[in-house]
Amino acid sequence: MNNFQEIFDSYCWNEVKGSIYAKTARDVELALNKSKRDLEDFKALISPAAAPYLESMALLSHRITQKRFGKTIQMYIPMYLSNECNNICTYCGFSFTNQIPRKTLTDQEILQEVTYIKSKGYDNILLVTGEANHTVGVSYLKNALKQVYPYFSHLSLEAQPLEQNEYECLIEEGLNTVLVYQETYHREDYKKHHPKGKKSNFHYRLDTPDRLGKAGIHKIGLGTLIGLEDWRTDSFFTALHLRYLEKRYWQTKYSISFPRLRPFSGGLAPKVEMNDRELTQLICAYRLLNEEVELSLSTRESENFRNNIIKLGITSISAESKTNPGGYVVEKQSLQQFEISDERETQEIVEVIRQQGYEPLWKDWDRSYTLVSSQRLNDG
Repeated sequence: MNNFQEIFDSYCWNEVKGSIYAKTARDVELALNKSKRDLEDFKALISPAAAPYLESMALLSHRITQKRFGKTIQMYIPMYLSNECNNICTYCGFSFTNQIPRKTLTDQEILQEVTYIKSKGYDNILLVTGEANHTVGVSYLKNALKQVYPYFSHLSLEAQPLEQNEYECLIEEGLNTVLVYQETYHREDYKKHHPKGKKSNFHYRLDTPDRLGKAGIHKIGLGTLIGLEDWRTDSFFTALHLRYLEKRYWQTKYSISFPRLRPFSGGLAPKVEMNDRELTQLICAYRLLNEEVELSLSTRESENFRNNIIKLGITSISAESKTNPGGYVVEKQSLQQFEISDERETQEIVEVIRQQGYEPLWKDWDRSYTLVSSQRLNDG
């Protein structure tokens, strides 16, 4: 196979969806009793038939996660560089057609935001921009990385998909991780939600993780926007994508995120609702499928949900997030990309983590592996 698209094209959305919803309690029990699970098992674990088994899934997910990652939760924080965007996306506050003031941070403003973020203890930062090649293209991103690099041990990026050589250029500037969410793997609905702009090219976005893998990126983050389409079917295709990438680019690390559609200015109502029990089921299902993948949860989720999910499979969370450029210091009142739910300050989240017997981890997992290993030994 030359890329994931060839595998993806061999699947039919409706057939996959039908297969998931046809899974039985017996299929779920067989999956739970295995030591290693395949994608058919994953279908069973995300199916409606698995709902009565959530407690068993959660206990198993907790044990697997603690064995691999220890009693630690990695802390990261997003920093929005720009809300300039040339795409029309039905679910995003930065969409080209939204009449909002546009803002792109200067070097001085980047350092103002960095100073605040460092004062909170963060060493893992996610740089975020809208998709506007002329304003926040490769040259801007390269410069931003140069500004930020001296202050953080791990630099992540969520921006427009780029070419392999462009990613290689950014990796040279210290880029460790790129998050690229497909939004939905439903080809027809993808077009409905992305009618204009470079993002409307479904296959170019689908091939982005391949370009990242070939560029030698340290870590790739995958996910879909939960609410655009049937979350179970989208999750299967995300897992299919992950399995392919792990086999082909085995030296690269991977993470999965679970963004649920949140309100924004002129926002879109979710086509499919996912409740908290279902999100817990999905998180546990990913952990039961893959012991190594990092599972990340943002401040889109409520305080109560984030408090309770810490022990059940999540390994990475953000805190005190601002989803507008300059939101920490420079321009606090500018329009957010979406509304966050958990608005607690970093120290409050840290205390919640510690109260549950876990320790916040400020550096990247791989750079802190000895700490995690030591924690495991201390826990017996």
